Amino acid sequence: MSMAFTPEAIQTLAVIVFCFGLLVFSRYPADAILVGGVALLALLNIITPAEALAGMSNEGMATVAVLFVVARGLAQTGVVGWVSNSLLGRPKNTAIAQLRLMLPVATMSTLLNNTPVVAMMVPAVSDWAKRNNLNVSQLMMPLSYAAIIGGTCTLVGSSTNLVLNGMLTTLDSDIGLKMFDLAWVGVPCVLVVIAFTIAASRWLLPHRGQQDQQLFGDAREYIVEMEVEADSALAGKTIEQAGLRQLPGMYLVEINRDGRLITAVSPNEMLLAGDHLIFAGDVRSVVDLKNIHGLKVAEKQVFKLASGAHARCLVEVVISRNFPQLGKSIRDMRFRNIYSAAIIAVARDGERINSKIGDIYLKPGDTLLLETHDRFVNQQRYSKNFLLVSEIENSRPVRHEQRNLAAAIMLAMVMTVALGFLSMFKAALLAAGLMIVTRCVKVQDARESVNWQVVLVIAASIGLGGALEKTGAATVIAESLIAVTAHSPSATLIALFILTAGFSAVISNLAAAVLIFPIAIAASQQLGVDILPFAVTLMIAASTCFATPIGYQTNLMVYGPGNYHFRDFMKIGLPMTVLVGITTVLIVPVVWPF
Repeated sequence: MSMAFTPEAIQTLAVIVFCFGLLVFSRYPADAILVGGVALLALLNIITPAEALAGMSNEGMATVAVLFVVARGLAQTGVVGWVSNSLLGRPKNTAIAQLRLMLPVATMSTLLNNTPVVAMMVPAVSDWAKRNNLNVSQLMMPLSYAAIIGGTCTLVGSSTNLVLNGMLTTLDSDIGLKMFDLAWVGVPCVLVVIAFTIAASRWLLPHRGQQDQQLFGDAREYIVEMEVEADSALAGKTIEQAGLRQLPGMYLVEINRDGRLITAVSPNEMLLAGDHLIFAGDVRSVVDLKNIHGLKVAEKQVFKLASGAHARCLVEVVISRNFPQLGKSIRDMRFRNIYSAAIIAVARDGERINSKIGDIYLKPGDTLLLETHDRFVNQQRYSKNFLLVSEIENSRPVRHEQRNLAAAIMLAMVMTVALGFLSMFKAALLAAGLMIVTRCVKVQDARESVNWQVVLVIAASIGLGGALEKTGAATVIAESLIAVTAHSPSATLIALFILTAGFSAVISNLAAAVLIFPIAIAASQQLGVDILPFAVTLMIAASTCFATPIGYQTNLMVYGPGNYHFRDFMKIGLPMTVLVGITTVLIVPVVWPF
């Protein structure tokens, strides 16, 4: 007999609808809205404090938090840059870029857990977009969608598939699915998602780009001289092949080769060891330039710094009228000896100075770009010699020599999960610990790497989902919808897809599938049909978490880097869910008849 809505269930639904309204129509941050919703349910005594905080101890939430540390280690050792150059290549337009991104990601996600795949690819895609002048908001959501839908192709592609298959075999050991059975419906769904993304993203995805890229036009410009190292892999490559022609905010002015200047540099010019490359560009591009494996700053004073290379960073300072070395050339003022810092570029009145650094006479208001030790900012912050002292974000040197080690840690993490030796949380915890112990990432950087907005959104979403389950609201909705269509197996299949996809947008996809599975069993028994088509539909529907960022953790992982709003997911996610639903309900009854 069908249950009725309790007062608590009605209040819970009202709070969730109110939260969704704010998420879609207001500009308040998602974490503040969802945490506020959980707090309101706790104040109304619908959930206990322990239930409100349950998300903070959830293994999925903790796994995502720990994976941020792993991703930082991969970025700081150059693995991310290698992936973006080697795997993704140099596409000519956004459509080709989306295809080159989504196909390998969907393929990887068929056998690997999609969370670490996305964790590794987010910084790689960000770097790739910057190097190829692509709009990052056109790529991050397709990355998440490819990872999600790729998991529908195999039994191990998603934990939801494994759990539901286990519940099936509990009913009858003869009706379980084999490893690649789901590919009959999963592969067409993957093709539909990729095709729709490429066809519709121009209109349905935003064109915001990265937040920091919006500032490029206002940044100060510097002249920076880099040297091709003796054992560099860049030697013997053309400018085009080395990726030095497509640096955003930076261009190659000339090459100094043994005293001979090469101007108007052709993209087909071959690089040689010892070449001095003179670049002009903004400060963020200087950071990118320093992180290219095989290039080093040509300024000789940098090599005389006492601090180790990995303890250095880039700092901008503005010279004050009290600077004691005014009237002297940089060569004569012994700046490195006094401040333990090397001047690598100078800007005046926001413009670059086209002179050798040693020949420049500093004036009040000049901006210096320094390579120095990581204590410089604290030591000189209140110095009367400088009007402003600020460290350049993410300017620590990339530890290229540890790239293979970091990649091995990542690969070991993925393989231990794929082979069933460790859970995703334990493997991520071990990988993060190894990244810190092997100095692939510093402890301080590990602390700063966690995106707490994402963590809070996941935790709050789990609290709201728990309230839906506790008050019986989810069960009542499910039973009511199934009752309307119980006379028709096909209509019931459609209702199951809509119901599961709808719940997956609010609560975890695993919770949604498990919650509706008993109702699917009851419906199949009442209709006298096989449970298998209903179970397969649940597996696919639970993975169509396209319409909201809180629907799946990989959506949350791309939410910030893609500079998205909540409604962006609904705009493209709803029609995509409909298309996957149509594909599913057309194919499933053919492969698994009622």
